[in-house]
Amino acid sequence: MTEPIPVTRTVDHGTAKLMPDVDRARAWLLTVDGAPQSYVDLDAPTHLEFEYARRLGHVLDTVAEEGRPLDVLHLGGGALTLPRYVAATRPGSRQDVVEADRGLLELILGHLPVPDGSGIALHAADARAWLETAPAGSADVLVADVFGGSRVPAHLTTLAYAREAERVLRRDGVYLANLADAAPFAFVRSQLATFAELFEETVLIAEPGVLRGRRFGNVVLIAAHRPLDTAALTRLTASDTFPARVEHGAGLREFVGAARPVRDEDAVASPEPPGGSFGIG
Repeated sequence: MTEPIPVTRTVDHGTAKLMPDVDRARAWLLTVDGAPQSYVDLDAPTHLEFEYARRLGHVLDTVAEEGRPLDVLHLGGGALTLPRYVAATRPGSRQDVVEADRGLLELILGHLPVPDGSGIALHAADARAWLETAPAGSADVLVADVFGGSRVPAHLTTLAYAREAERVLRRDGVYLANLADAAPFAFVRSQLATFAELFEETVLIAEPGVLRGRRFGNVVLIAAHRPLDTAALTRLTASDTFPARVEHGAGLREFVGAARPVRDEDAVASPEPPGGSFGIG
């Protein structure tokens, strides 16, 4: 049997590389310009290697009863880790994946294709532009995992963007986003303030070391108009290899403090990770 070899390609927004995992027969790591973006095991699509992906997976597991199909909109494609996860855990789901980098989509489909009948539809488009044309009330879940390099683009951080996300979600829908920041958390606080302006419930999931300001790291933001199962999320995230904290209610409002919602004219991208930080996106 021929051993898989790395694949390198220049895509629209950098140099993408697919590297095989020597410990798992059909598993691959995707990097763009050297920053890890996604990890996929084609034989085990429910295996989520990255901690932030597991946290997003925990949210997807708890937003509805086990196995119930969902309509999911993914902003940001990567190697399609979470769409594959949803297709495996919630068969019959309908999923749209919006990825701005057409070259990256072609690379992934060429080397890591999705199974026939997966219910995953791919769209090469800017995330916000596509969102603005999506039908109202068409999604049960919206997953935002968009990074330009290692930063969340500014136009995906604003109140106008959040309004579009709310419009596309059904009344009981759930928004979740992979973000990244470090103390004093100006970016994450502003994102929480932005979504709290529109949604009744907001939740934050992050490692304690990140929340204590010890290092830069990924943070998962969740927003909804209905109560979320924070008890289940707390149990699930606490049992991970790198346990995380689930913040909500009064404690989260205290964390947000005086942060204000972000307007388009004031928007900035998320902070650049310091040298040596793990890749994100």
